[in-house]
Amino acid sequence: MVLLALCVTGCGGVSHKSPEKVTEELIQSYADNKEERVKNLKEEIIEKLKEVTTLKELNDLKIEYLSKKGPISELSSLMKEIPNEEKKEFGSLLNDLKTFVNNSFDELKEKLEEEALNKKLEEEKIDITLSGTFIPSGSPSIIEKIIEETEGFFIGMGYDVLEGPEIELDKYNFEMLNLPKDHPARDAQDTYYLEGENILLRSQTSPVQVRTMLKGEGKTPIRMICPGKTYRREDINATHEQEFTQIEGLVIDKNISLSDLKGTFDAFIKNMFGEGVEARFRPSYYPFTEPSVEMDMSCIYCDGSGCSMCKPKGWITICGGGMVHPNVLKACGYDPNEWQGFAFGMAAERISMLKYGITDMRVCHENDLRETKNFDRKEIR
Repeated sequence: MVLLALCVTGCGGVSHKSPEKVTEELIQSYADNKEERVKNLKEEIIEKLKEVTTLKELNDLKIEYLSKKGPISELSSLMKEIPNEEKKEFGSLLNDLKTFVNNSFDELKEKLEEEALNKKLEEEKIDITLSGTFIPSGSPSIIEKIIEETEGFFIGMGYDVLEGPEIELDKYNFEMLNLPKDHPARDAQDTYYLEGENILLRSQTSPVQVRTMLKGEGKTPIRMICPGKTYRREDINATHEQEFTQIEGLVIDKNISLSDLKGTFDAFIKNMFGEGVEARFRPSYYPFTEPSVEMDMSCIYCDGSGCSMCKPKGWITICGGGMVHPNVLKACGYDPNEWQGFAFGMAAERISMLKYGITDMRVCHENDLRETKNFDRKEIR
């Protein structure tokens, strides 16, 4: 006896009973009306599908009719109870019913999924004609802009842009640059020493020049600049910082003279400040250059008549340098009788203050958007 019960209702539908109550009479009754039963079940499913509006409802209906305890499975279990000569016909009816039900469920599922997707797309649709939300952006720092402009100029003249470590040895920062042991710059009051008197935070980018000359082994011409951070013990005020950005340059070759340095400096200030700017050299002293010079440019604010920027002199000092000292050339492996060179150094903060009329160099490091927004890379002099 099959564990199934099918009860015929007044309208010809199918309802479920406990499997234990299945009787031979019911089985025979079903066998006699199998085509009608399958047809009624099919119509019942069709009506139920018409009421489905969501994927969850569809899934629940599928479980109700296609599960192992559903009416289709119960019909299938009757196969062993009906006569052999009727099994083929009954099996065909069941297969047609299962195929119809599965296809109907799949089609409705596809339709509901498409409707759900369209609804979601409609709800999340973005109107591209609406004005966007303004998101403020940052700006390059003033120092970064000055370094980029300076690098661009010197690269155009055939210079290399090199870098070096900010933690340096006394050997490269002072000794090989011809600074004697008793020089004030080597005092702990001016220099940040990290370990004894041998390791320090570089006070200039000149060590990069020394390392480059040592790599040249006294045989290679050099044309380079080295921008980077430097550190000195200074009283912080409008014109001094303990951390600042230095840009140094070095040229080593044969038959180099002071006129080459002046020509380079003149071309640089005209590129940075305008064609009307004039250059001037004044004698000075640095341990690593001989002769040494202070490099001035005519005041861009008063055209030389005197103002608060040029201290009524009409000239502004922006750079120091000179011919590389023979002792430095020897220490780095170059024969001063065969090779000559010039070197120069300037602070990027100093250039920015002059170029943009900044009166306090601390502004260059504050990243205040009220200041930096005025120095966009797209700016054209």
